[in-house]
Amino acid sequence: MAESHYLGQRISYDDALCTVRYIGEVAGASGAWLGVEWDDGTRGKHDGSHKGKRYFQCVSESATAASFVRPTRPSDTPVSFVAALKAKYVEEEPEASDAPYSQIKFAGKVAEEVGFDKVRRQMAQLDELKMAILDGVHMAFARQEGEPTVAQVSPKLTHIDISRNLFENLGPVVEICKDLPSLMKLAINGNRFQNVLEDAALDEAATAFSHVTELGIGDNMLSWQEICRIAIAFPSLTNLAAGANYLSQLSAVNYGSLSTTLTSLNLEYNSFSTISDLASLTSLTSLRNIYLKGNNIRSLSSEGTSCPIFSTSIRYIDISYNQVDNWDFIDNLTKHFPGLTALRISHNPVYDVRASYNAPTATADEAHMFTIARIGQLQSLNFSQVTADDRANAEMFYLSRIAKQLAAVPDAAAPTVLDLHPRYADLCELYGAPDVVRIQEVNPAFLQARLITLALQCAGREDKTTRIPQAFDIYAVKARVAKLYGLSPLKLKLVWETGEWDPVTKKHSDEGDTSDEEEDDDDEVAVRVAEEATKDTYGEKLAGAQPGRWVKREVELREGPRQLGYCVDGLDARVRVEPLR
Repeated sequence: MAESHYLGQRISYDDALCTVRYIGEVAGASGAWLGVEWDDGTRGKHDGSHKGKRYFQCVSESATAASFVRPTRPSDTPVSFVAALKAKYVEEEPEASDAPYSQIKFAGKVAEEVGFDKVRRQMAQLDELKMAILDGVHMAFARQEGEPTVAQVSPKLTHIDISRNLFENLGPVVEICKDLPSLMKLAINGNRFQNVLEDAALDEAATAFSHVTELGIGDNMLSWQEICRIAIAFPSLTNLAAGANYLSQLSAVNYGSLSTTLTSLNLEYNSFSTISDLASLTSLTSLRNIYLKGNNIRSLSSEGTSCPIFSTSIRYIDISYNQVDNWDFIDNLTKHFPGLTALRISHNPVYDVRASYNAPTATADEAHMFTIARIGQLQSLNFSQVTADDRANAEMFYLSRIAKQLAAVPDAAAPTVLDLHPRYADLCELYGAPDVVRIQEVNPAFLQARLITLALQCAGREDKTTRIPQAFDIYAVKARVAKLYGLSPLKLKLVWETGEWDPVTKKHSDEGDTSDEEEDDDDEVAVRVAEEATKDTYGEKLAGAQPGRWVKREVELREGPRQLGYCVDGLDARVRVEPLR
């Protein structure tokens, strides 16, 4: 039986595809064996080595991609495109059954099948068929002797999927496509084409692939050079999907017509670690969309190298589910993709902004805002359109966070902080420089360390400043402020303007349309948002709340025994005085 097998042969055992890599004896076992590499890298038992001896090398990097099987093991019969097409889409009329008719009911209502016979008849008209999905059907050739040609069976096909089959080279694929003059979409994912660079079938394939605009060639374990050797044979190709091919760097190749035709490139689930690994793509001047989801991208370039500048035609990049963990990557993205207007970057470590901003309330929503603010030309982020209001709110929020960072360091360290925020100067020009209030170091033994300076504002009255001991409770604070303005402590409200920003929930955005009772409920919700230790002392509310926006956080200082030093941050606070009627 061994004589009927050969190296490189594609075989299917119970629908599990493999390639013959070795034929011969195995030490410690009698008789002849086939060493096969499974398409499913988890199916085997080793990597081509057995008991310390290597018998063959796998293309896959998996440690369990290989097995030894007997040449006599029954395998699935290879079929042609024509036979597979007829087997799937031409069914015999269902025989009449004497079995009693059984009704199907949902919630007491009888369900009836409508139109399935009509659909079945339409699909059986192969000469009118427009799309054929024939993946995993053990296909190995276009037609067998005595069968009609593909053109005679289904000449109107515009989309075929012949992924995960038994092709050993591209010859049968070319033969199938040359009989389909209307073909526009071709999927050949999961095949294991051999000797692609030397495959003579591709030399005459331009006519067969002349109208194909979309090609799926993922999970084929091909090099970038081999992928491009195939893609260049498609003179009208606009969309190329080459994901899951274990690519770690794109070698320099002659892209031929792809330089001016290719607009979308899918390289998801490969092994890129930097954007500079894609440097070869700079010559694709028509490319608009790049999909890099599920790689290992962490930075723009590796240490000691520079990242190239890509074509201004590129508008959209998907870098979701990678390893980007720093804002410097985002800050510099448009330097290398100057035409970028849309980005997907969700599910990256950089979205955990707690470490970057020392903000215990940081969320993915805040990271979303930071990304918008850091990339000034962005029009879409993570599938969400960036409106003018979104941008204004994001940039003001980001500016306030920069001010908070500046306030936490001395003047001499300010340039170091601003180096982390390249857009700071532009944002200051748009919105004005933020107030940076630095906390001065004070000897805790001095009285100054035990006083809090309140900058008081009251509508229609003069602004005042007073210094109050940290140990004063809110009752005493209200009494002091009331005396300054000649008001009753029971007839005023104190609101601490924190200078921080919060996202607005829909609950808050509907405040203007609710009853008084519902507004009280909103205050209770706001109190729960505050820290547990202070929720009984004061409540929060969001001023100027509107749906999908960020607003400054304000905290009401409510009467209670809690000391002022535990209710405000630092030794300086801006407080608004609101007389009650």
